[in-house]
Amino acid sequence: MGTIFTLTLKVSSKDIDTLNHVNNLVYVKWMDKIATEHWAYLTKDNPLPQYVWVVMRHEIDYLKQAFLGDKIRVKTWVGETRGITSVRFMEFYKNEDILVKAKTTWVMLDAKTHKPTRIRENVLKVLQPLK
Repeated sequence: MGTIFTLTLKVSSKDIDTLNHVNNLVYVKWMDKIATEHWAYLTKDNPLPQYVWVVMRHEIDYLKQAFLGDKIRVKTWVGETRGITSVRFMEFYKNEDILVKAKTTWVMLDAKTHKPTRIRENVLKVLQPLK
């Protein structure tokens, strides 16, 4: 398991659907938000603007519901990274209850050509630092 990055969110009225809980699409937006913030954190001392990431696959298990005003703690970490792909795991919690578990496969692209590019040592060092 890579280094865990945590973000706290508060459920607002725009996150709520007609069933009065957080809509599943909101979790996908939050997944993008935490992945983006984690990448920015990892590259703050060594920016890598020559690369961009796109989602290839999401696997999401919705286990419990979140409601207006709830504080949600999101944990993410990077899993297996090889070739052009990197797996990211996420868990969403309300207090100690896990609400959502997700696994996303990302593909790294060259920022200029938007074509997949092999994940090299300079990116591996950022994603999977030595413990």
